[in-house]
Amino acid sequence: MKSKHLIYASSIAMIIVVLVLFYQNPNSESINLDMNRKIGTVDTSLASPIMGSSNAPITIIEFGDYQCPNCKKWFLNTKPDIKSNYIDTGKVKLVFVDIAFLGKDSIPASIATYCAEEQGKYWEYHGFLYSNQLSIDNGWANSDSLKGYASNLGLNMDMFVSCLDSAKYQKRVEFNTNEAQRNGVIGTPTFFIIGPEGIQEKVNGPQPYSVFEKIIESML
Repeated sequence: MKSKHLIYASSIAMIIVVLVLFYQNPNSESINLDMNRKIGTVDTSLASPIMGSSNAPITIIEFGDYQCPNCKKWFLNTKPDIKSNYIDTGKVKLVFVDIAFLGKDSIPASIATYCAEEQGKYWEYHGFLYSNQLSIDNGWANSDSLKGYASNLGLNMDMFVSCLDSAKYQKRVEFNTNEAQRNGVIGTPTFFIIGPEGIQEKVNGPQPYSVFEKIIESML
């Protein structure tokens, strides 16, 4: 009984700390409250929303930069089959972790996805970026272009522009980039596939569907 009281007291104390920090700085960036969302060796608590069922037994963590041409290649050529065969069927969930390092527009592009997330359109914006990607820092992901994409997706522009111009989620992007580097990610795209028993396999580059299929099937 005593241990139950201690656990309850600790939980209450944690809630109080979070509330105090929030009200001390109400203009700070919003916090993903999945604070203990560590998957395998990766802290994904500030990464993307989960694509797929949170109960899926296998997780794919994708480390990417929106200006990475090989990331676009994987997005167009491999991801659709993974989504239809594994994510949509509840076997796999996907989490995207920013490693924004290829150019000056990489961080703003990542920030923009989290501004879109405020309006429930993270994955739509994520996909729009990769679908419209051009060469690095040629203007396709500058501030004006990022705002144009938000308009095309029907987002509330006052909210989005305020969020983007303030660089509201820059620390979140920096956290994710540091987490990628802490896990030894030096190129994009890089994938960690984590099975139900905690087994973790690394895949480098825009590998074809067959590579992912073989690993996933071995873990199911």
